[in-house]
Amino acid sequence: MRIVILSTMLTDRRGVGEWGFSALIEVDGRHLLFDTGGRPDTVLGNAEALGLDLASVEEVILSHGHWDHTGGLVALRARLRERNPGALSRAHVGPGFFVQRTRNGKPFSLSEAARAEYEALGGTFVEHRLPTELWPGVWLTGVIPRLLPEHNLPKDVVALTPQGPSPDEVPEDLSVVLDGPEGLVVVTGCGHAGIVNTLEAASAMVHHRNVSAVVGGLHLYELDDEQLAWTGSHLRRLGVANVLGTHCTGIEAVFQLRASSGLDRRTCVVGAVGSSYEVGKPIDPGSLAR
Repeated sequence: MRIVILSTMLTDRRGVGEWGFSALIEVDGRHLLFDTGGRPDTVLGNAEALGLDLASVEEVILSHGHWDHTGGLVALRARLRERNPGALSRAHVGPGFFVQRTRNGKPFSLSEAARAEYEALGGTFVEHRLPTELWPGVWLTGVIPRLLPEHNLPKDVVALTPQGPSPDEVPEDLSVVLDGPEGLVVVTGCGHAGIVNTLEAASAMVHHRNVSAVVGGLHLYELDDEQLAWTGSHLRRLGVANVLGTHCTGIEAVFQLRASSGLDRRTCVVGAVGSSYEVGKPIDPGSLAR
């Protein structure tokens, strides 16, 4: 069970950084892609730089509809289907994924044109409202109950709903949950439902197991010290032993989580392109964050 970061802001010698997120997940020899980065060519180029072949990956999970998680979808499908007709042919999303968003009047989501182009290329969107076991031990959360008042929503993003413009609450936000031997491994795109809400949902969904690791964007970079301390205290309560914080987690936020969650620089790490987490091994942050 291994997760490799393909898109985030920092990079460690191989590949390029961007404002976006993507990760390749391997479980028992099977692969899925989680999010597709912001720019069309980043994920494919970084995978090649890391020696990873995405042509055999047929399932892609899109954590939510924002551009920085969906920007590579069409380009990846178009390029990879030349070698495998099934490559990235099924895109798994939550309800509300296709709502159009803007920030300061500019598009902020997967466009209707991109949706149509992906479908024209033979791609299919599969919507998940309820928790779904995609493969044995690999779960999609579906819609995450927001029981605790977290502060993980994007600022100034407007959702263009049939009822009119409204603040974007990212209702489709979903995560991947891996049922590992040491506990659950939760992979998030931005954690807009709240990372604590997400972990609580993951634990309830899979036999009330403990959460051993969190990988991905947690959208903590805009939180104040009190809110970060609150988040860290809940990670400690839930027994989280490893955090690989990428994308919108924030560099300072990762450092503060180390203290409030009881972790250290080996177990709570700022992620870069090429960073990885493999069950049973320490986080490999690359030389930049080591």
